[in-house]
Amino acid sequence: MNTTRTLPTIPLPATIRSRFVEDINGLSMHVLEAGFESKGRPCVLLLHGFPELAFSWRKVMPALAEAGYHVIAPDQRGYGRTTGWDARYDGDLNAFRLTNLVRDALGLVSAFGYRSIDAVVGHDFGSSVAAWCALIRPDVFRSVVLMSAPFAGPPPLAFDTADAPPKPKREDPVHRELAALPRPRKHYQWYYSTREANADMLHAPQGVHDFLRAYYHHKSADWKDNKPYPLQSWSAGELAKLPTYYVMDLASSMAETVAAEMPSAESTAANQWLPDRELAFYSAEYERTGFRGGLQWYRCGTSGLFTAELETWSGRSIDVPSCFISGKQDWGTYQRPGVFEAMQATACTRMLGCHLVDGAGHWVQQEQPNQVSRLLLQFLKQAAENVADEPFSA
Repeated sequence: MNTTRTLPTIPLPATIRSRFVEDINGLSMHVLEAGFESKGRPCVLLLHGFPELAFSWRKVMPALAEAGYHVIAPDQRGYGRTTGWDARYDGDLNAFRLTNLVRDALGLVSAFGYRSIDAVVGHDFGSSVAAWCALIRPDVFRSVVLMSAPFAGPPPLAFDTADAPPKPKREDPVHRELAALPRPRKHYQWYYSTREANADMLHAPQGVHDFLRAYYHHKSADWKDNKPYPLQSWSAGELAKLPTYYVMDLASSMAETVAAEMPSAESTAANQWLPDRELAFYSAEYERTGFRGGLQWYRCGTSGLFTAELETWSGRSIDVPSCFISGKQDWGTYQRPGVFEAMQATACTRMLGCHLVDGAGHWVQQEQPNQVSRLLLQFLKQAAENVADEPFSA
């Protein structure tokens, strides 16, 4: 029995409905849907990141639907009201690897009766899933929008090594070097991969609601020290320039890290992009599910267990129309040195634009939804024209 069916109503605009779609790659998938009133509409799939939910798209879905699109936004594997995933730290990580997340997305659009859709749009970690959707199945995902997390392309295979002496794989020294800094530090993705990270956040001393309030504030344009710029290298000295939500103090949990930046009661009361009544939905969902499902995604990356599988696509690029949208005050654009540049130079061959939206930090579609909606609709129009200009191919 799916106990999520008895949960409180989600605070959504009247034009968005909540529903479940069964048997999606082993999941009962919770989906928000707009533009469902008539059949035959072109479809757009929206993929959220961490620590968010399909709910993060509530402000852009009505505009896309009003423009004629059928808009689908799932709680992805490990999140929210979607069930059928293993919440144990010692459970099977295979289910959370990127290729299986692509399979989730593929199964969902197929369940809705689409052989192809106009665009897949991903934010934060959802950007990685969207990128791999477009890379692996460009016939289905005919354009892609990457938000707040640029894509460097698939990992490369070793090349021209048959007659060279074998080189042992080097351990990345950056973590040891970060820990050895005068102010010892650690990278958040590796912290998120630890056994204790879920409990640190689920049982945060300030409570889940205030933890999320501080986390969202710290990574938003409201935190005035978010003034990002490109880093020169993946090195301890450069990474230490990142805010503490990315490169944490070595002895601190994430709950402790963001507590130091908790906004005042006045600031919280004045917040228009995430008022407390909307944040309360996020906090209630995470209090119920914990954070483990989203954290498993990070473990897939930091463990290196699935790199060999991703090397299957070594040398491939995203060749469908693409664009990038991020907040101008979002460090996510630059947190991996060189990736923003590589995305435009090699990873995406038909990049139609990169947009850094002023007045937005990491939560760009929540902080500046009107601007994001405008950019998405502009891109969808350009992408359709771009595809129409292609020579016919059998």
